[in-house]
Amino acid sequence: MPTILHIQDLKKTYDSGDRHLTVLQGINFSLQAGDVCSIVGPSGSGKTTLLGLCAGLDRASSGSVILNGIKLDSLSEDERAQVRNKYVGFIFQNFQLIPTLTALENVMVPMELRGERNVQQQAMELLARVGLAERHDHYPTQLSGGEQQRVSLARAFSNKPTILFADEPTGNLDEETGDRVEKLLFDLNHEAGTTLVLVTHDLDLAAKTDRIIRIKGGTVVSDQVTSIVNDE
Repeated sequence: MPTILHIQDLKKTYDSGDRHLTVLQGINFSLQAGDVCSIVGPSGSGKTTLLGLCAGLDRASSGSVILNGIKLDSLSEDERAQVRNKYVGFIFQNFQLIPTLTALENVMVPMELRGERNVQQQAMELLARVGLAERHDHYPTQLSGGEQQRVSLARAFSNKPTILFADEPTGNLDEETGDRVEKLLFDLNHEAGTTLVLVTHDLDLAAKTDRIIRIKGGTVVSDQVTSIVNDE
């Protein structure tokens, strides 16, 4: 299987006055097409920062991120945005829907940016797949948290991503709603054959992935193909 994501010696440092805060240091791993991987670790360990770097939402201080054969480090912000629109889906914990657009319009946005045709029909099919066809004309403020996250799932899959990143996709949801969103995420991902990388505090959710990368203090402390991980 081809390598979809290759991370080498990744480091991220933030400057605050005369102080330097190193969030990530010496991160190395690779993912193959179709891999389903979770990243776990204590709060403040750098999980979300790592996910953002992998997706090209931010630039590393040093090291390299190669996404689908494209080295992101040397690209401009606009060029990284083009790569994301072509290859990447992203699901945020706080949904990140555009408040002035309906559920249908939110799902249509990535497809419109790609210049696709029949985007409304495709978006409606995705909303139906996540059980929200009848809510297509509702705005985010008219939807529950679980409904908003289901819209974000439909949006994430709308551009048929090569790789999908999910940052605490059930973190803001109650258990029952989270279970439904979780099942939809895995079902849609399985049908699409997308490489999936998710950050989570939920070890039960992590155990359902094929591989678990644990980070602590900004470094990888374990990388397991197993469903048994103990968090602290």
